[in-house]
Amino acid sequence: MDWVLSFVEVIRSFGAPYINHHRKLEDYMNELRGNVNSLNSRKRDLELKMEAEDRCGKKMKKEVENWVKDVEKVGNEVKNIEEKFLSVSFWSRGHLGSLVCQNIEKVNKIYQQGSFSDGVAVDGPPQIGLPLSTTNPEGQIDVRTRIWEYLMGDGVPMIGVCGMGGIGKTTLMKHINDQLSKETEKFDIVMWITVSKESNIFKLQKDIAEFLKLQSLPDNELQRAARLKNYLEGRRYALILDDVWEQFSLLDVGIPDPTLSMGRKVVLTSRLADVCRCMDCVVVEVQPLSKNGSMNLFLNAVGLSVGQYQNLKDIIDKVVDQCRGLPLSIVTIAGSMKGVDDICEWRNALAELENRVKSVKEWDIKIFEQLKFSYDRLNDPNIKNCFLHCSLYPEDFVIARHGLIEDWIDEGLLGLGTKEAMHDRGQSILNKLEDFFLLERATSPSYGIHEGVKMHDVLRDMALYIAGHQFMVKAGIKKVPHGIEMLENLRDLRMQSTALKGVPVEILPRICHLQCLMIGKTLVKGEEVGQLRKLEWVSCSFSSMQEFKKYAECTQGQWPTSFTFQVGPLVDWDTNLLFSPNFKKIEKEVMFTDSEIGKCDDRVVPHDLRSLTIAKIDDFKCLNNMPLFRKATDLKKCQIRDCGRMKCVVDLSLSSCDILHDIEVLYLCRLRNLREVVRVGVRVAVENECTSHAPTPPAIFSSLRTLDLSCCSKIKKLFPVELLQGLQNLEEIKVFECEEMEEIIVASEENHKGEGTTFILPKLKKLLLIELPKLKSICSAGLMIPANSLQTLTIVRCPELKRIPLSLPLVENGKPSPPPSLQEIFVGPRARWESVEWDQPDAKDVVSPFVRYLI
Repeated sequence: MDWVLSFVEVIRSFGAPYINHHRKLEDYMNELRGNVNSLNSRKRDLELKMEAEDRCGKKMKKEVENWVKDVEKVGNEVKNIEEKFLSVSFWSRGHLGSLVCQNIEKVNKIYQQGSFSDGVAVDGPPQIGLPLSTTNPEGQIDVRTRIWEYLMGDGVPMIGVCGMGGIGKTTLMKHINDQLSKETEKFDIVMWITVSKESNIFKLQKDIAEFLKLQSLPDNELQRAARLKNYLEGRRYALILDDVWEQFSLLDVGIPDPTLSMGRKVVLTSRLADVCRCMDCVVVEVQPLSKNGSMNLFLNAVGLSVGQYQNLKDIIDKVVDQCRGLPLSIVTIAGSMKGVDDICEWRNALAELENRVKSVKEWDIKIFEQLKFSYDRLNDPNIKNCFLHCSLYPEDFVIARHGLIEDWIDEGLLGLGTKEAMHDRGQSILNKLEDFFLLERATSPSYGIHEGVKMHDVLRDMALYIAGHQFMVKAGIKKVPHGIEMLENLRDLRMQSTALKGVPVEILPRICHLQCLMIGKTLVKGEEVGQLRKLEWVSCSFSSMQEFKKYAECTQGQWPTSFTFQVGPLVDWDTNLLFSPNFKKIEKEVMFTDSEIGKCDDRVVPHDLRSLTIAKIDDFKCLNNMPLFRKATDLKKCQIRDCGRMKCVVDLSLSSCDILHDIEVLYLCRLRNLREVVRVGVRVAVENECTSHAPTPPAIFSSLRTLDLSCCSKIKKLFPVELLQGLQNLEEIKVFECEEMEEIIVASEENHKGEGTTFILPKLKKLLLIELPKLKSICSAGLMIPANSLQTLTIVRCPELKRIPLSLPLVENGKPSPPPSLQEIFVGPRARWESVEWDQPDAKDVVSPFVRYLI
């Protein structure tokens, strides 16, 4: 009998799990699905962390890569189980239930392995330069080898790469730049700076500082040079200066003499060998491509299939000969013949090219005529005009695709139709111009352009040569071109130069068809500009308020569509105002540097003024009661800088300032006596005591999105808490080099008496705090900033800061998690950051993958 009981027990021990798996299959499947969902959620969270680490130049750990593969593998296994579950029979339910239980254990194990408490990434190889991702240049092997030997050796610190326009100097050096960026043992920094005709010392300093991410250069050229020199001293660097046209002193820019120290290399590219020689460069001349190199480049651009036609080979050979080994001509002409297999069309193309070159003598014009062949093959006059329009942008300028299409629509170049249809046509035209190699794709992330195009400088010269009398663009000139007044049909005039101080009397009225006048800091007479009745887009300067008043009277209230005016003594302003990505939609801006600003009435100011700058006016004290504000109801941006006696921007003890309700951007810079942004109340005597009378202020900054405060040495508090009701839309706060700044937002005891946590600034996206030696807190105790929208946090050299009052979003278990919008956190020094406390437990660990140490 015992053996029977033992047998039954054995059957039960094996059969019970089977019966359980059979009976609870649906329950086990639901458990497996839930566990897989949790696993996939953890995988997605890790992927977000890895993306953040990747942006910081870090590399994913191998164990994390393997874990992701395990997740994907088990996911596929579960999919197979799901398919079996849909068609499972009565007899196989127990077996499938067993398989499901095994996978539940496997999924749980993988989930536990995915915690990675010590991080998901390690430091990647240091990046010393910016890869420019260009194609490998055809031919030029000897030249490349020679340049590389000079760069890797110690005997040649200055190298000049010379050759005619379009011969491939820039493409060659972009390729070398990418190679140099990997030479971490040879160089600490590899810099690429485009110089171009329009450049000067001041702009060159600015471009280098931007590349090096140096903040707030001084205005003085000598001080800027000293700042750059101090940064570069002691560092090994390779500096590539592309498209140099004039000799200049490296020391004037702030570039240490490369001959005085090993590990410093400077490379120039220029069309002018004399410029390179004058700057003590060893000259390397780029020669035209060989016949084989030219043919390979042509066939790659035109499409290899075309070269397969035997009857076309001789003609293609002669067409390539006409390109004279010039890469730009080769790819441009090849692009215009892409897909053409008709021998008649090829014969006609060859005849046109031969006739063009024979009819001119000057080499530059010969090149233009070669390139013009591709332009002529565009056929559609509107497409041709779209191409010519691109030459109005400065040399080497990256143009946003969307903004360019908007410009074409304004010009009527895209015909009629819905907005969507015109944009589609614009995109189609851009694609065609790219296919013809008349434009190239480009980006400029520093200016927010991620989808743009750029015109080669030789193609731009060709476009200006074609346009002839329609518009004139001149850069770096010192006087107005002779005979310009004879161009009566001129409609677009651009003269960008710091050396051009004024336009001679009686010239502007004679070119009365002008629609666009862009001369920036060049002084003009108010009455003369006022006579240009067709003017729609204008950027110029007036010597005084009186001249500006004369212009305003001439307009009779009919202001141009877009304008940028400077009124008063000339000061430096950003040339990007003159050539924004969509230059015909420039800000409606006026910059006043004339001390008579307080006396002018509202007739001087356009009613649709959107941007106001007040600079270098010592007796300017605050914005209240300024007559010129009354009509400026569209004002969105206000910039005040270098006004030595200003103590507050708005004084509510004097009067309200209704115009600030619509301000979206406020820049305050170098206001050496500024004590407060808004003076809320006044000090009054009550029963022999001095007390503060501060009624709750109106929401004067209810539309403010960006506040930028820099180099204001006296201010201690940025905002009193009373103003917070008006700051609900604030997205960016930037405070830089304010020596006395102690607190960003301060609340008095009356404002907060242990009432729990108050959340402020709900839409904050960017918070930047740099060089604030006395900053103790971002906001008072009891106040916190929700970080749901936070994208960037920068805290550098704030040694007294103890607390980060950011409230991170919480997940289901009540623990903090990174905001979905968070991109990067820049901090420095590292030791200081590690001692800063967060109000939320574990918050510092949660955001650590996004942290990037600057110093």
